[in-house]
Amino acid sequence: MICCGIESTAHSFGVAIVSDKRGKCNILANEKHSVITKQGGLIPRELAVHHQKYAVRVLKEALKKANLELKDIDLISFSIGPGIGPALQAGAVTARALALANNKPLLGVNHCVGHVEIGKALTGCKDPIVVYVSGANTQIIGYEKGKYRVYGETLDIGIGNLLDTFGRKLGLGFPAGPILDGMYFKGKKYVELPYTVKGMDLAFSGLQTAAVQKIGKERKEDLAYSLLHNAFAMVAEVSERALAHTEKKELLITGGVAASKALRQMLQKMCDERKCRLFVPPFAACLDNGLLPAWLGIVEYKAGNRMKVEESAVDQRQRTDSIEVNWL
Repeated sequence: MICCGIESTAHSFGVAIVSDKRGKCNILANEKHSVITKQGGLIPRELAVHHQKYAVRVLKEALKKANLELKDIDLISFSIGPGIGPALQAGAVTARALALANNKPLLGVNHCVGHVEIGKALTGCKDPIVVYVSGANTQIIGYEKGKYRVYGETLDIGIGNLLDTFGRKLGLGFPAGPILDGMYFKGKKYVELPYTVKGMDLAFSGLQTAAVQKIGKERKEDLAYSLLHNAFAMVAEVSERALAHTEKKELLITGGVAASKALRQMLQKMCDERKCRLFVPPFAACLDNGLLPAWLGIVEYKAGNRMKVEESAVDQRQRTDSIEVNWL
């Protein structure tokens, strides 16, 4: 089966084409165009305009890279949620148009579960605790009794939004995470900042506010080090607790913040102490891209999942643990 997956949950419009070669993910193409700013954040209506502008171009690039035509595609899948409403709509409209015009089946899939499944497919892990860390999402996830259960999550903002908002206050553009990650290793002093873990859940807004208030009073490298250290240590604490609770022996990091060298080092140390294996997908697969809906589309379609066009309305608040996992 060959699937064309469309991703548009936030700043990127992506199209990937994959096939399941003997049950394994075979990537034929993975193209995208992203909104990047020198200053400021993301504006929903501008994301929709961007996605509409680049949809045809990205699709053509993916088909060319895969050396295929639309008639060769067996399934059109797209990220139905969660995400930014206008951005999601742009991808959904594109997917519906392609499916209807070419008489292809259509399947909307969960963005977060897409991160989990593509991560498993590309790393070979079987039953991990998943540390899903992206702009809007921070969740500690594990499969249990027919669903991907959320053992812990942010109560306010995602860890990626924490980094980008703080970076914006420092005058950095979007995304700020990679720049802050570089600054982390130049920090020489720990600046005391809030550390908020509530049971298995996390809260980052207090950490953000306190760090912003110290801008100009402390070296920016020291502030970046202290902010990232606390945020990542909070994630590591809850991840370790989930490993202990479930007795799983694999930890998978996914989402855009998985690219952080500082986070990887902290989680690797924790995994070494617990004799647990750490898995990190290739960098391109950690980010938002068409591979997520493309591969999950194949997985779900092979499991018998179907969707009518009139059932394909986007759900910007769709939860990870609301999805019936009938393919494991």
